[in-house]
Amino acid sequence: MSSIDRSQSVGGTRTYEVRTYGCQMNVHDSERLSGLLEDAGYVRAPEGSDGDADVVVFNTCAVRENADNKLYGNLGHLAPRKASRPGMQIAVGGCLAQKDRDTIVKRAPWVDVVFGTHNIGKLPVLLERARVQEEAQVEIAESLEAFPSTLPTRRESAYAAWVSISVGCNNTCTFCIVPALRGKEKDRRPGDILAEIEALVAEGVCEITLLGQNVNAYGSDIGDREAFSKLLRACGKIDGLERVRFTSPHPRDFTDDVIAAMAETPNVMPQLHMPLQSGSDPVLKAMRRSYRQERYLGIIEKVRAAIPHAAISTDIIVGFPGETEEDFEQTLHVVREARFAQAFTFQYSKRPGTPAAEMDGQIPKKVVQERYERLVALQEEISWEENKKQIGRTLELMVAEGEGRKDGTTHRLSGRAPDSRLVHFTKPEQEVRPGDVVTVEITYAAPHHLLAEGAVLGVRRTRAGDAWEKRNTEKAAQPAGVLLGLPKVGVPEPLPVVTGGCAVD
Repeated sequence: MSSIDRSQSVGGTRTYEVRTYGCQMNVHDSERLSGLLEDAGYVRAPEGSDGDADVVVFNTCAVRENADNKLYGNLGHLAPRKASRPGMQIAVGGCLAQKDRDTIVKRAPWVDVVFGTHNIGKLPVLLERARVQEEAQVEIAESLEAFPSTLPTRRESAYAAWVSISVGCNNTCTFCIVPALRGKEKDRRPGDILAEIEALVAEGVCEITLLGQNVNAYGSDIGDREAFSKLLRACGKIDGLERVRFTSPHPRDFTDDVIAAMAETPNVMPQLHMPLQSGSDPVLKAMRRSYRQERYLGIIEKVRAAIPHAAISTDIIVGFPGETEEDFEQTLHVVREARFAQAFTFQYSKRPGTPAAEMDGQIPKKVVQERYERLVALQEEISWEENKKQIGRTLELMVAEGEGRKDGTTHRLSGRAPDSRLVHFTKPEQEVRPGDVVTVEITYAAPHHLLAEGAVLGVRRTRAGDAWEKRNTEKAAQPAGVLLGLPKVGVPEPLPVVTGGCAVD
């Protein structure tokens, strides 16, 4: 079948594909973009379309040094396809679009729409305007036009959901360009957040992740320094909400009231992602991070005292300008002391437009690579040792969708423990669905996953599993996908009642 044949609209309706790069905020924005397009009458292109949709949207990231090369390479790949198909449209949004603006159309004149991080709600209008006027539409707002959560959404999961509590960031880290592209922090009202969560739970969702560029700074825009801990406690009062997570916090704003709220709110999971970036005080100062090693390790100590089984993960940058061997050894020291369950490690790369890109003391690639390999080796050792401590524990797992790539050949399923560790478990005779909860005993540990090789000890069918089943039944009837929509304020149509489960207490 030719590219032109495959790109024909499904049932006379134009198809779309969204390609996402970058952080969780971009992933969440892409759910909004998909929702907007489906609300405007588009349908999702079948899996594996690979650019054969009528509308291809790139939701970009500007964090990595080669982000623009990746984008223009992908745009170049689509150019001949678009030239052979009148009516096909290409849109570019996200952080790189906010940064580069008119440059994108100059370098790739076949692009139809460029929109920024503050006006994602304009995408359908801009596509139609480009089609009618037959010229590219570039519209970059300088400030937020509407909070993203007021827009339609097509959630990727029926049982777990992102909930934005703020957008933007007030920090000025020298390696990060996000504040310049996402703007100053803007908080949602607590009542709006809780109303969205309650509506999601009523639809079958039993796990939510509170999302913000600096999530625990929530409240700075509304004048309440304890707003985030209050929000966590309020989530604990929502019937049927079994799991609450949040990402990503900043050590500067991680206060004792937040630790207490985590420890005292049963549905807030024993998991914390706390970016370190560097263990060296001089490097942290150059990064313009407002904490030092002692403060960071003090937070970890307090969290472990309050939540002994907490799994703590982090972000670390290796090779920041001016980093000496002694500085790097301080990072290794913090890793040994903190004993992270997992670390996301990055080799420093210049972000155009950031102060760090112009700093003296840029580290040679060979040196950065050698340090990076030492850090990864140390963290792998610690991750394995920490995972081995899980052997013999009995855990409740929320069954996941698509997390175990070898599940089909190993006759296993996969799920997430309360602390978010990935566990592969023996498939039980009883049917279990993503969103259902199983009880297992851990028998084996690897650095990045756990195994429960014995029989499943218990299965709890949930309304989250019902929601997953309902969505997939609808997808079977409508292969291109269905719009889950923005949760309405108030109680939606109830799902079938079951005994026990995520939304039934």
